[in-house]
Amino acid sequence: MARLTDVAQEAGVSLATASRALNGSRDRQVRPELRERVLAAAIRLNYSPHAAAQAMARGRSDAIGLIIGDITDPYFTGVSAGVSHAVQPSGGVVTLASTGGDHARRITLINLMRSQRARAIILAGALPVDEAELAELDAALAAYAELGQVALISQPGLTHHTVHPDNGGGAEALARGLNERGYTRAAIIAGPPTHQTATERAEGFARAWQGELRIHPCSFDRAGAGQAMVELMKHRPEVVFAVTDVMALGALAAARDAGVQVPNDVALAGFGDIPTLADVRPQLTTVRLPLEEIGATAVELALGGGEPQTLEIDVNVQWRESTPDLTKGL
Repeated sequence: MARLTDVAQEAGVSLATASRALNGSRDRQVRPELRERVLAAAIRLNYSPHAAAQAMARGRSDAIGLIIGDITDPYFTGVSAGVSHAVQPSGGVVTLASTGGDHARRITLINLMRSQRARAIILAGALPVDEAELAELDAALAAYAELGQVALISQPGLTHHTVHPDNGGGAEALARGLNERGYTRAAIIAGPPTHQTATERAEGFARAWQGELRIHPCSFDRAGAGQAMVELMKHRPEVVFAVTDVMALGALAAARDAGVQVPNDVALAGFGDIPTLADVRPQLTTVRLPLEEIGATAVELALGGGEPQTLEIDVNVQWRESTPDLTKGL
């Protein structure tokens, strides 16, 4: 296997010049003719530069660090696909890591990507509600920002580029549309009050809803939503809104297990329009998030630099079989 010294000898240049030509340098440039000579020698010898050496020489690597909440959640799968596709034209690679919803793990990953000199960090997931945790996150990102750019897919609040889906507005549109379809008794499977995204959606729905409304907090997962659905069925709502599609699927499964038919006995809606819904019956009404667009926009902000800005991403309601129009036939 060829070494850098072999490339330098083949090109007739010093080892330092060969290193700068192949790995880059923050301080010194190589003349174009010398660089071409070194590159040609590297090709003849089938030499591949060492990524770590390139990162050290340039002060950063070509990796984009993507930190997500839950690698099994289709929401993050869609965002990750958008990030991956958007990075390809620049020749970069994506380093994907999952926090599993753990704050300490998130801080550890940011510091790790800083030590690996990632070109940019994209952090996807709700911001912490706890002020101490938010301050710790802000400090970790500020330390990294001395090296590269940061883009958040979350709520505004930190001084970094932010892509913010209109969670509240989407939930409001869903509530208004359900009222127009004749629904007057609703319930929300709201997730935990400490989760900002869940709170934005639940509060948005509640702001716009006209009629009886019951809100049931639960864990931010399928199992918690299933348990909440069992409790809510005792109160016989006409429609149930789950703040994520995954939670809506948990509610749908719980309803079936209890002998409750959707939509004949109760209507159901979710939020996200994850790809999994294509195989669900009845087809689920949901608020569509353009997940790949969200990921791609975060890459554009992170690689574009400039002053921090917040971009609001529009969402829209997808009306399907799980919420039939009650006004038809009246």
